[in-house]
Amino acid sequence: MPIRCEIVSQDRMVFEGDADMVIVPGKDGEMGILPRHAPLLSTLKFGLLKVRRAGGEEVFAIAGGVVEVQPDLITVMADAAENVREIDVSRAEAARQRAEALLQQGPPPDTDAYLAVEAALRRSNLRLEAVRKYRGSQRGSFPGAGEKE
Repeated sequence: MPIRCEIVSQDRMVFEGDADMVIVPGKDGEMGILPRHAPLLSTLKFGLLKVRRAGGEEVFAIAGGVVEVQPDLITVMADAAENVREIDVSRAEAARQRAEALLQQGPPPDTDAYLAVEAALRRSNLRLEAVRKYRGSQRGSFPGAGEKE
């Protein structure tokens, strides 16, 4: 019996479907969640979320958020989430270069702006690492793996 999984970002439903297992990047480490898991509420850190099912594995780059687990439903409310297959490598690389350039100019006077640039850099690095890991060395682990941008 699978568990229902819903991954929602601030602007859209990223994934909705059944899973045999979901691995989330919890604040204190990765958590594997199976059907009939005990209820749980946890914050998420930047990392990779994996949805495993009979047809393979789907991988998502998650930039923080929260996860609520019920015995038959996992709801991920992510600050930002993207399927690794959908990542535009050139756009992620450009965002990383912009963030690095801003950080090299020194801390902006506004601390919130500096933290936002740091977060943008972390997210870009996460996206690029996810592409390298799941489109390169593990071709065929999910539909569309290894496709060129």
